[in-house]
This record gives sequence, structure tokens and C-alpha cells, in this order.
Amino acid sequence: MSEPTHGTWLTQDAFDRLTAELARRKDTDRKEIAQRVEAARQEGDLRENAGYHAAREEASLNEARIAQLTEMLEHAQIGAVVDDGTVAAGTIVTARVAGKEQSFALGGQEIAADVPEGVKVFSPDAPLGQALMGHKAGEKVSYAAPNGKQITAEIVSVKPL
Repeated sequence: MSEPTHGTWLTQDAFDRLTAELARRKDTDRKEIAQRVEAARQEGDLRENAGYHAAREEASLNEARIAQLTEMLEHAQIGAVVDDGTVAAGTIVTARVAGKEQSFALGGQEIAADVPEGVKVFSPDAPLGQALMGHKAGEKVSYAAPNGKQITAEIVSVKPL
């Protein structure tokens, strides 16, 4: 098995989109949510104040997403993939997996908006992704599925995202 990737591979578009989301969540959303929390707090008894609890929950979810985005963007691998026919993060792979042909992109779910419609996104760190990494069209690999079953995959084609 290959080493797990370090950081999430992102296209430049995905990186820019996530950077903008982070800025919006830190600046605009944080202030608006804080105002809603304060307005709900002014309504009185906090134990039975559904608006207050909903605003606090929204604030908590926003802060969790800010932390997630900050971590992801600090360690992101950004850029174009070398078009040498080798499976890597940022490639679209067509493979016969357990006898069924399918196409998928390797990368984090954050690149889903950058892949062609109908193409699923698999993590390079998932069992199939790990098995395929570094291989080329025409090669066969096998890997252990989460249920322990050995599955064979034949790479049909590899192209950059």
C-alpha cells in the first residue's frame, strides 16, 4: 500500500472557493449569528428559548466549519496533475472494478464541483484509491475491501482533472 496523501488535494478553483467560504464564515456569518444569539438572549428565559438555542447551535456549526476549512486550507496540495498517465490525486480514472467499468476522480469531496457530471469522487486514501495510486492504464491491482473481500481492478484510462 502507498502512503496516505498529506493534505487534501484541491484544484485551484476549489481552493479559491473554500478560501472565499472561510472568509465569509469568519467575517459576515460570525457577526450575523452573534447578533441573532444576542437578540434571542434579550427575549428572556434561556432555558425555554428555542431561538436562542438554535442560534447557539448555528454558531457552533459555523465555528466547526471554520476550523475544518482552516486546517484543510493550511495543508492543501494545490495544482495541476502531471499528465503522464499515472494515477494520482486530481486524475479521473476509468477502471474495471470487480468486473464493472466505472469512472471516478481521486481527491477530496471539495473537488466535486470541479469534476464532470456523473463522475464520483473517491479519496486517494480509501482502499481503492490507495491500490490505484502510482499505477497506469493496462495495469491490474487488487485490494482488500472494507468487508475483507479481495477485489481486482484493471485501469482502463487515466487523465488529469
